This record gives sequence, C-alpha cells and structure tokens, in this order.
Amino acid sequence: MATVTVDINGRPYAVGCADGQEERVRTLAQQFDVHVRQISGEVGHVGDLRLFLMASLMLADELQEARQRLEKGQGPVPQDGPVKAPPPPAGDGVAEALNAVAARIEKICQTI
Repeated sequence: MATVTVDINGRPYAVGCADGQEERVRTLAQQFDVHVRQISGEVGHVGDLRLFLMASLMLADELQEARQRLEKGQGPVPQDGPVKAPPPPAGDGVAEALNAVAARIEKICQTI
C-alpha cells in the first residue's frame, strides 16, 4: 500500500492507496480541492470537517445528476465554472481511490 500526500484547502493530508494509484489519488484530491475552495469562498471559514462534508455532498449531487443523465441517454453533464480538473476515467481504480479518500475522511472525523 502506498501513501500519497495531497493538499486540500492549503493543508497536507496523507492518504493511503493501492500501489500504482498514487497519481489517480492526486487527481481526485485536486478535484475535491476545487470544490472545497469554492465552498470556502462562498461560506467562509466553517472548519475543515464542514467544508469537506459540504464538498462531498456537492460531489454526490453531481454524481447523481450525471447518472440520471446517462440513464436518460442525455450524455455527460456539461461542466461550467472557471477551474475543473479532468474527469477521472471509469474503472475499478476509481472505486479504490474513492474508498481510500472516504477512509481518510472517516479517520479525520474520528479525531475531531
């Protein structure tokens, strides 16, 4: 198991991941950071846990919308906004990386 240090909202976090998935985790963390910084800019400083929760809910909403569009045959969700990280390719690596990030968030929540 590898460990990657990612930067979220200006803070470093060590995240465990499967060997060979390090770059994938970095890419996912960059996408998450974009959402966290967007929310932070809108609501101000409310603490990392709340920012992470709000960003996670925003991503879950985007995922649900994308799934609904695909089920209806409408194609991918149009992306807007000034900064967007490239979408991750589909596959088992995505699930592994998301599980690693989720486990890290759970660990952070337990220490607060």
